[in-house]
Amino acid sequence: MIARIWTAEASPANGQAYAAHFASHVVPAVQAVQGFAGALLLTQRAGDAVRIQVITFWESLDAVRGFAGPDVTAAVVADAARRLLTSFETSVRHFDVVSAEFSKGETWWPT
Repeated sequence: MIARIWTAEASPANGQAYAAHFASHVVPAVQAVQGFAGALLLTQRAGDAVRIQVITFWESLDAVRGFAGPDVTAAVVADAARRLLTSFETSVRHFDVVSAEFSKGETWWPT
């Protein structure tokens, strides 16, 4: 299992808008890619900014290529997302998932 990690920043209002974009556009797009295994959207308020961390999980780097293309280190950031962000990384990091534990195996989305 591979964890693909990407970081960005937005204003507080656009941080909420990015969360909506993530749920309505990013999640359906990655769910359509064979080898996609899951996604997390993390946010942190930092003064007048919201830090955004996206972690997607993939069965292999070949599966990541199915989403990102041949350069798996290149960030995939749609124009609609770019307009919501004040800054974002243009590259991503990949880590091998060695261990992961979740309670009850449930999907959780805040209301």
